[in-house]
Amino acid sequence: MSAPVFWLPDGVVPDVGSAARLAGAEGHHAADVRRLRAGEAVELVDGRGLRVRGRVDAVSRGELSVEVVAVAREPAPSPRLVVVQALPKGDRGELAVELLTELGVDEIMPWAAARCVAQWRGERGERALARWRSTAREAAKQARRAWVPEVAPLATMSQVADRLRSAALPLVLHEDASDWQADDVPDDGEVVIVVGPEGGITDEELAAFAAAGAREVRLGPTVLRTSTAGVVAAAVLLSRTNRWAVHNTSKTRDF
Repeated sequence: MSAPVFWLPDGVVPDVGSAARLAGAEGHHAADVRRLRAGEAVELVDGRGLRVRGRVDAVSRGELSVEVVAVAREPAPSPRLVVVQALPKGDRGELAVELLTELGVDEIMPWAAARCVAQWRGERGERALARWRSTAREAAKQARRAWVPEVAPLATMSQVADRLRSAALPLVLHEDASDWQADDVPDDGEVVIVVGPEGGITDEELAAFAAAGAREVRLGPTVLRTSTAGVVAAAVLLSRTNRWAVHNTSKTRDF
């Protein structure tokens, strides 16, 4: 079983042989909820590629000390996978974020598509974005990721088109596309895939994305919900890269 992962305190980069202290929410989770004991292996990450491996040295209520055994700096994954997610109804947006994060997506871009039932406006929109970001952070921790995916601010159609225009591989999921036609996944750059709302992408949106160079693709004979379509597409794309190969890409220090 892999070692549990906890967040490093902001700005802390410990050296091998030193002790890293977990307190606050992370210390409570490790010491009081997970009930870790001295000698157990743990990993500490900062969400920006730093991974620290160590063993619990001492435990007290609400905090613990970790003896640092190794420090690794994991490079950002390549190609970079971005999912433009139209806003789903209810809590399905957070479900999509959770699953996309577990898969390894690097950025999730919420999109206010014309046919979205859900609307992010004012304080409600700020709270919804904060929930998506919190969901991504917790899912990254559960998935043992050293990199937390970015959850961008809510995008408009023109902003999505701009992102597609600059992508190495720009794709749009659409039920009327002839087939998948996306086996040429690049080794670097950004792969951007757009997932429409439950009501579908409008002709105006499709035209704007096509003008930006995007290619329409389809995920088999069935029509998936917006909260699951991006997850399936991301899995297909990642399976066509070397990112899922079983090898160590970490740049290590003092292993």
